[in-house]
Amino acid sequence: MEQQAVTVYKIGGGIIDDAPELHQFLALLAQAPGPTILVHGGGKGASALMRQLGQEPVLVNGRRVTDAAALDLVVMFYAGKTNKEVVAQLQALGVNALGLSGADGNVIRGQKRPVKEIDYGFVGDLTAASVNHELLLTLLQAGVTPVLCPIIHDGQGQLLNTNADTIASAVAVALAPVLDVTLHYCFEKNGVLRDVNDNNSVIPEIDATHYAELRAQGVIADGMLPKLENAFAALGAGVRRVIIGHALRLGSDVQTVLTT
Repeated sequence: MEQQAVTVYKIGGGIIDDAPELHQFLALLAQAPGPTILVHGGGKGASALMRQLGQEPVLVNGRRVTDAAALDLVVMFYAGKTNKEVVAQLQALGVNALGLSGADGNVIRGQKRPVKEIDYGFVGDLTAASVNHELLLTLLQAGVTPVLCPIIHDGQGQLLNTNADTIASAVAVALAPVLDVTLHYCFEKNGVLRDVNDNNSVIPEIDATHYAELRAQGVIADGMLPKLENAFAALGAGVRRVIIGHALRLGSDVQTVLTT
C-alpha cells in the first residue's frame, strides 16, 4: 500500500524577520497539497530583544551560546511570540495549526550539549529517539498542522535551545518509516548557489558525489554546510527527497533538489 505523503517545511530566519514575507510564505503554505509540518527558527529578533534588554548575544560559528538569561529570552521569543504569531496567521488562513515546543506533548526530547572546547550553555542535542512521531502522526491524522519552535526539553524539567534545521531533519527522519516524507528548507535564496552573489546560479540537483565535489571546491561553505549535512543525513535515513529553495516560490522549478 502506498504511504501517505507529508512535507516538513523549515522556514529560515531571514523570512521570519520580515513580517510581509512571512505572511506571504504562510499564505503559500496554506495552499500546499497534503499534510504539512512547519518548523521555524527565531531569526535575528531574539538578538535584537536581548540588546534592548541590555544583554549582548554571543554566537560561535553561527550557534548561539545560551546561558540562563539568554534561555529565558529565547523561550519567550521563539516558543511564545514567534510561534503564536505564526499559528495565529495560519488560523486566519484556514489552517488548523497547533504551536508546540519540544516539551508540549513530549514531542521532542534531547540532552544538554556536553562541554568540550566551547560551553554552549543550555543548548540541546537530539538523539535517534528524540522525536515523538506517534504524537505527530496523531495530529496529522486529525487534520492539524504542527508548528514546532526550536525549544526542546530534557525530560527533567529543563528547556533547551536547539537548531531548527536539525529539528526539521530529525522530524523528517522519525516519520520516514511510516510516511512518504519530503523535507523542504525554505529561506531567502533560490536554492544552493554556485555563486553566492548570484541568486540565479541555482544548482538544480545535487547527489552525494556532487556534494562532495562542491564542498571540496569551496562552492558550498559556511552556513550552507550544516544545512546540507542535515539534508544528506535525512536522505540516508529514509527521507524521500530534500528541497532547498526560496520561501516565496513554493512549487517553483527554480530550487535545488537533493538526491542520494
